[in-house]
Amino acid sequence: MILSLFTAGRASARVPIFPLQTVLFPGGLLPLRIFEVRYMDMAKACLRDKSPFGVCLIREGEEVGTPAVPEGIGCLATIAECDMEEIGILKVVAKGGERFRILSTDVARDGLVMAQTEPLAPETGKDDAPGFADCRELLAKMIVGIGRERFAEPFAFDDPSWVGFRLAEILPLRKDVKQKLLEVTDAGLRLAVLHKFLKQQRLL
Repeated sequence: MILSLFTAGRASARVPIFPLQTVLFPGGLLPLRIFEVRYMDMAKACLRDKSPFGVCLIREGEEVGTPAVPEGIGCLATIAECDMEEIGILKVVAKGGERFRILSTDVARDGLVMAQTEPLAPETGKDDAPGFADCRELLAKMIVGIGRERFAEPFAFDDPSWVGFRLAEILPLRKDVKQKLLEVTDAGLRLAVLHKFLKQQRLL
């Protein structure tokens, strides 16, 4: 059984880590095609136990083969949809949950990275975030253009954290920049960075 203590209100949890060449943000949706045995088994265990796994950007290594070294901060993910259209390939849509910091890692016999983690500090700086109105208006237009079905409900356009996370995931930013935006715990600061980028790109 994969142990998760987040849902029980505890301060730490041991979770399996899925290192990827992408950043998952809280409230985001991440489509995955899983074919490696270690991750197939992980997904099956998460479905069985209704437990999350951790998604981390890869710091060193590759998605396939030898276990990659993950970044120190990631995002919990729960399986929202699951299907096996082809034998040996599991199609999953994961939804981002709480952010976490990795305290320590070890590698299981099957090559799955396991981590002892703690939740990241709650967001601050939500009141009167600079550029919030501009970012919220642009995000609403972008979601219509991309398609509302690509985003998880509920939509929270009045929440600076939610608006910042959605912009961070859909804007054409470098992976290391997205990682830094994930790590920021000040919603106002995240929006300020995104607002500056949007103005530089003449999107505002």
